[in-house]
Amino acid sequence: MEKIILASKSPRRCELLQNIGLKFEIIPDDSPEIFRENLSPKELCMAIARDKGDNVYRDNNLTDELVISADTIVVIDDMVLGKPKDKDDAVRMLNLLSGREHSVYTALYIRKGEVTSLTSTETKVRFKKLTQEEIMWYVATGESDDKAGAYGIQNLGSLLIEGINGDYFNVVGLPVCTLCNILKSKFNFVINTKTEV
Repeated sequence: MEKIILASKSPRRCELLQNIGLKFEIIPDDSPEIFRENLSPKELCMAIARDKGDNVYRDNNLTDELVISADTIVVIDDMVLGKPKDKDDAVRMLNLLSGREHSVYTALYIRKGEVTSLTSTETKVRFKKLTQEEIMWYVATGESDDKAGAYGIQNLGSLLIEGINGDYFNVVGLPVCTLCNILKSKFNFVINTKTEV
């Protein structure tokens, strides 16, 4: 049985993997994320995802375990919106996103031994025009606290969004279909989709 490690403490990524029936262990990378100014937003999230996976691999003396790591960023006007520092920062981000389209990139890094795969998926998300009352209400719910761009698409944040173009699960934090395709094609690992009748 393949031992799978999720190098993330994101409850959303954990839930997405559980939803497709994967059995895995969580070993997050607690190293600070390194923001390299010379990289494009897409290259940046790919570098962070690779760092997370490689750090967990090295720091835990792993050998043939399959490690999955990811990083999600929100980008508008070539500016990366990470997790808000505080409530005021969340308000600032939501004002930037209000009434506009932005990109969400999730970089996905998979490693087993010396075999690796690094990809990035982009989804376009369009916000409705938000009133200050709506922004203050949403920030007060606490839902924006630990999320890139200060929102989550899957819960109350769905009320802010007019539409998306691309993979919904990518915005949640893990492009599940892409993950399964790479596991099958590069790592010869097929997720068991057979159900008992």
